[in-house]
Amino acid sequence: MQLLSLALKNVLRYRHRTWVTVLAMAFAGAIMIFYAGLFEGWMGAMETNAVSMEMGEMQIHAQGYRDDPDLYTVIPDYRRVIRQAENSGLIASPRLLGGGLAAAHENSTGVSIRGIDPRAEEQVVLLQNHVFSGSWLSATDAKQVVLGYQLARILDVRPGSEIVLVAQAADGSMANDLFTVQGVLKSVGQGIDRGGLIMGDRDFREFFALPEGVHEIVMKRADNGVLLEQATKKIAELVPDLEVNSWRELQPTLARLLDLSDVSMIIMLLIIYAAVGMLTMNAMLMGVFERIPVFGVMKAVGFSGCRLFGLIFSETLLLVTMAAVLSLALGVPLSYYFERHPIDFSFLLPESSTIAGIAFEPQWYCRVTAGSVVMPVVFLYIVALLAVLYPAWKAAVISPVKAIHHI
Repeated sequence: MQLLSLALKNVLRYRHRTWVTVLAMAFAGAIMIFYAGLFEGWMGAMETNAVSMEMGEMQIHAQGYRDDPDLYTVIPDYRRVIRQAENSGLIASPRLLGGGLAAAHENSTGVSIRGIDPRAEEQVVLLQNHVFSGSWLSATDAKQVVLGYQLARILDVRPGSEIVLVAQAADGSMANDLFTVQGVLKSVGQGIDRGGLIMGDRDFREFFALPEGVHEIVMKRADNGVLLEQATKKIAELVPDLEVNSWRELQPTLARLLDLSDVSMIIMLLIIYAAVGMLTMNAMLMGVFERIPVFGVMKAVGFSGCRLFGLIFSETLLLVTMAAVLSLALGVPLSYYFERHPIDFSFLLPESSTIAGIAFEPQWYCRVTAGSVVMPVVFLYIVALLAVLYPAWKAAVISPVKAIHHI
């Protein structure tokens, strides 16, 4: 308590240096709290856009389908698989997948055609919330399709336009038909963006002459409290003749990127706080040299080197505590504000964009979490207290005779 009392008096005595140091640390801490919130928001949006938007948390395919996608490689008894998934606490949606050629006006391009049950799909993914123009499919729509953003631009079509689809049907015949564009999606990923065409499952079966089976079953957990690995293992045990993969296995690069996000944050904190550490060390070292005669007298009357070390350490602890309080008072409200009012980059980016094949919204939200608030403050303490070790050591080893005569 005596050390803290002396430290507080010293901190208040040198007010100019105290406030310069505290405000510099507080500014850096507030900025890093805000940056951590932005980083959390960006990584969360990447995961949502890659997983919840279109891929789902888990997928089931017939053996070998992912290595060699084929119209004939289907899950024949898919209704039984869906019942087993639902009994295991999962929500499932069947999909039909095929390829063909789309043409409109004088433009044509290859497309990846997806047949879905709109009601089931809406329970598993959020693609229906990502419509750029027009509307999403409904269960009663016939001969209606939804296109990816870039695909619509390539074909020069919009909601209400007609396109011709041509493909090889399952019975060997040439499938061709006329469809109406119901809606155009925002960018959700490179694949669906440039070549994605979505229609109802009944239209798909009629177009491709495929009466039974599905190519893919997309699932998500009904209870997010269940670990993804446990849910994947459980359903895999129920359907050992099929391939079951979580999104982490389907997108290992993204999973690795998310796993390393904490490491990236720590590196950024260390880079920014390195400047704070140098400022703290410089301020405390200046304070030590200014008080060399005082420290000499203190040691001469019995104040040990360890206690002098503790005094300088306590002064820094008080400074960084004041800075931490200020950084929380500034950084947290700022982060909460941008959690509700995103930073708008629409003037730099088109309304629908992708980065590394993953959808990126022009609006960038903060995401305030315990980690985004606590980690910058903890590192502020660590860096500041490490930076003061040298000045504190210089004070501790001062020779009383030399210090008293120091000019």
